[in-house]
Amino acid sequence: MSVRRERSRSVDRRVHVQGRPVDTYPALPPEAGRGSLRRVTVVGEEVLNRPCREVTEFGTPELSALIDDMFVTMYVADGVGLAANQVGFDLRLFVYDCPDDYGVRHVGHIINPVLDLPDLSSRRLVDDYEGCLSVPGAGLAVPRTDRAVARGLDKNGNALVIEGTGYFARCLQHETDHLFGHTYLDRLSRRDRKDALRQMEDRREDVFAQRAIKAARLGR
Repeated sequence: MSVRRERSRSVDRRVHVQGRPVDTYPALPPEAGRGSLRRVTVVGEEVLNRPCREVTEFGTPELSALIDDMFVTMYVADGVGLAANQVGFDLRLFVYDCPDDYGVRHVGHIINPVLDLPDLSSRRLVDDYEGCLSVPGAGLAVPRTDRAVARGLDKNGNALVIEGTGYFARCLQHETDHLFGHTYLDRLSRRDRKDALRQMEDRREDVFAQRAIKAARLGR
């Protein structure tokens, strides 16, 4: 999921890592410092259009390395969330570094997530700007519920419960959609989908150029 940089970064805010509050945390997550940059898949590629496989092996060096790579790739692309199929792996996994509407920064990863949304009687939908790193340069308003809970596992197989409100709830829903083979384009009307694809064609090269500049600054 993509978002304007000024909205996704702040030097003075509370931080929750893997759903737990921490006293201090660096602007660049440690995973991003260890990871290697990967290519972000683009809408139309087959890996984005099919449900991802459940992760069955935990605590492996390969899984840890993939998470590290996803963090640095998300950071270089100015994203707040990234699913594994966006770097070519059809695994039920995503990473995030996303604010909520209360100024709390949420950082972490979750594997095999199951999303709980409010029931219909208490559900409140909010239309807000949404973009996607796999639809570079495009963004439109998408209705999402303002609360969500993701239940899953960490890379070592430990249980996780991640609660999101506001923009972070949107992120959890957006990334979980990816794991089922959907992008936010699937939630748009036919006319809005065409508009988003036109935006992407007009702006994608500029987006790729900005990513290349960011990667060079990080020595990637």
